[in-house]
Amino acid sequence: MTSLLSVNNLSVQFAVQKKFATAVDNFTLDVQPGECVGLVGESGCGKTTTGLAIMRLLPNNGKISGGSVLLNGVDLASLREEEMQEHRGKSVALIPQDPMSSLNPTMKIGRQIGEGLKIHEGASEAQARQRAMEVLEMVEMPRPAERLNQYPFELSGGLRQRVIIAMGLVCNPSLLIADEPTTALDVTIQAQILDILDNLRSELNMAMLLITHDMGVIAGRTDRVIVMYAGKRAEQAPTVELFNNMRHPYTQALLASMPSMENTGKHELSSIAGMPPNLAKAIVGCRFAPRCSYASDQCRREDPALQGPKEHQFACFHPTSGPKPLELRTDNVAALEAKPRKELLLAQGLVKEFAIKGGVVRHKVGAIHAVSDVTFTLYEGETFGLVGESGCGKTTIGRMLVGLETLTSGEVYFDGELVTAKGHKPTRQSRRDRQMMFQDPYASLDPRMKVAQILGEPLAIQKVGSRSEQAHRVGELLSSVGLDPQVADRYPHEFSGGQRQRIGLARALALNPRLIVADEPVSALDVSVQAQILNLMKDLQRQYGMSYVMVSHDLAVVYYMADTIAVMYLGKIVEIGDAESVFRSPAHPYTQGLLDAVPIPDPVLAQARRRVRVSGELPSAVNPPSGCRFRTRCPNVQEICSQEEPQLRDFGEYQQAACHFPMKTPVNLSVHSS
Repeated sequence: MTSLLSVNNLSVQFAVQKKFATAVDNFTLDVQPGECVGLVGESGCGKTTTGLAIMRLLPNNGKISGGSVLLNGVDLASLREEEMQEHRGKSVALIPQDPMSSLNPTMKIGRQIGEGLKIHEGASEAQARQRAMEVLEMVEMPRPAERLNQYPFELSGGLRQRVIIAMGLVCNPSLLIADEPTTALDVTIQAQILDILDNLRSELNMAMLLITHDMGVIAGRTDRVIVMYAGKRAEQAPTVELFNNMRHPYTQALLASMPSMENTGKHELSSIAGMPPNLAKAIVGCRFAPRCSYASDQCRREDPALQGPKEHQFACFHPTSGPKPLELRTDNVAALEAKPRKELLLAQGLVKEFAIKGGVVRHKVGAIHAVSDVTFTLYEGETFGLVGESGCGKTTIGRMLVGLETLTSGEVYFDGELVTAKGHKPTRQSRRDRQMMFQDPYASLDPRMKVAQILGEPLAIQKVGSRSEQAHRVGELLSSVGLDPQVADRYPHEFSGGQRQRIGLARALALNPRLIVADEPVSALDVSVQAQILNLMKDLQRQYGMSYVMVSHDLAVVYYMADTIAVMYLGKIVEIGDAESVFRSPAHPYTQGLLDAVPIPDPVLAQARRRVRVSGELPSAVNPPSGCRFRTRCPNVQEICSQEEPQLRDFGEYQQAACHFPMKTPVNLSVHSS
């Protein structure tokens, strides 16, 4: 079959400080009509640059320095910009990673989608608007006619991603390049977007190049995979063959770095040591050799060429055979009843409402019901996981626990003492014992302060030790999170994302807290760096006996970390229990829907599992649905769901769920309390 897209020996260079860094080096790939090819690797490996080079959208300091990009026989790399404009958006379209920064905030959605049709096909305003309506319906946009007159800021992340896909489809391109199309989305919205792309590819016979770092997305959505490292191909094969018989150590390491819920026991994550090479410098030998446990002297001298049959090629002198064997975690806890448990924190009846003000005098006209009557207990030395979609109230609860958010009502008890309540001022000691690790370490670290000042600030505020003792403590903190104490004189912008997250963790550890609330601590990190942070957090917990509240929408991460898990929906806990019960045998349809939306890094299991799809968007917290708040998206909904709010019921000694029509039969535990 003739390839729709044929990239041959593509090289891309960037001018960096009077030098040229080769971001893509003699790269080759082919995509057939109707085929989905996955391009996977860590940040900085050249994935996005390859997609931008195909689209001829490289930044000003970048250039195609060699090779060809043939689309339907036309070499896009050799076209003048005026000629390329005839193909961009018409023959090949791009779904960028961040829809908010890619949409014009001053233009309504209908105009933005129809603009490409007017440019390429000379459509009238009415024709462009009609086509915009059609493609919004194709991407399953709720109330598409209403969306045409809205601006991007009025839409949620999932709806904006649908708009970006609609813009790409408006001229019926033969190739769609999807660059991390679901990275910042909740698992339910991610599953919806990926299902839409699969359906469109099937209906329109459209080819797709799917760029991602998520091996789970690759396993369930692609026909073939190309693994990219430091600008070059490391391995390429059909998807099922790659996962069953991966040959390159880098591919093996990527898969082993991912937390997974498919294994019968929690296993230790295998992180990839070191960092990718500096592409502005000359590289001798295999580019992965400094990070590879199989590397030999030959690897450090020679650059391995692709070998193996055409269907499965790999660039390695010491190929592996299949996925890396999993090592069960040594701290895999037995049944909860076998552990002596001491209560550390009790959150009782937490309520948080944010006032909506309007009118000339700015009086209260409504309220956002962020958290509604939430109660749970955290035990010493354990991790409590809070999971749910964005907007369900997870982060608000985390901030309430550490005293960064006032309570509308309810109480927080820490070690038996009331520490947070409406009108209650917490003591300085209780603040020391409760610290927070923020989602975005760069935004939470003062860019004008050096690391030594950032880590030393809480010590100075709490008057802990002399200046020399504080400096010594800063060095200890950096060492404890795996950083050289000499980096204390650097500023936050001089570190990578993973290193900044380590600094954020060190900042939370400064006062030897007993509780750390970790708010999405690894959501923006590559799987390899994510594994390092999660393993580090587990090691520190074992060393210091700390407790964590883990806030995340990534269920695999929460399962890896947590002993007890609470599933939240629109401000309420809908299911709570020990991690194994909640994840292996969920009682609430929403929990099952979340689990079924998680990408599985196994092509066979991804195709075979049953699906409870959570469709639609999260309702408004200003006016929540009556009765069960999940009923507007629930596959089991009946009349009683709109009339009566379900209460938490027992589904085991350590599992409760609030549902009128649960996934399994509740139990009567009155015998346990007698």
